[in-house]
Amino acid sequence: QVQLVESGGGSVQPGGSLRLSCAASGRMFSIYDMGWYRQAPGKQRELVAAITSAGSTNYADSVKGRFTISKDNAKNTVYLQMNSLKPEDTAVYYCKLLIWWGQGTQVTVSS
Repeated sequence: QVQLVESGGGSVQPGGSLRLSCAASGRMFSIYDMGWYRQAPGKQRELVAAITSAGSTNYADSVKGRFTISKDNAKNTVYLQMNSLKPEDTAVYYCKLLIWWGQGTQVTVSS
């Protein structure tokens, strides 16, 4: 059993920044890939960024150059640094490890 707890969401103006955190329980954190997903109202959940156990990363085209995924194995935590936020980034953001999902954290970008 794995528990994932996200934090760091909130409201920010366009152009602002937020850093999301996802703390994981259990021993699987350093072994498997992890991902950040988001779901906007009326839209399907989509992959935003992923990081492999070796530290390789990939990003959705819509966030490349603005978002950075990273992890701290000692803290069992994965991060998503989000810069130059746009209104279209507004969504609930979820982290995922294998079959487990976090509860989600709301990100709202609005002036």
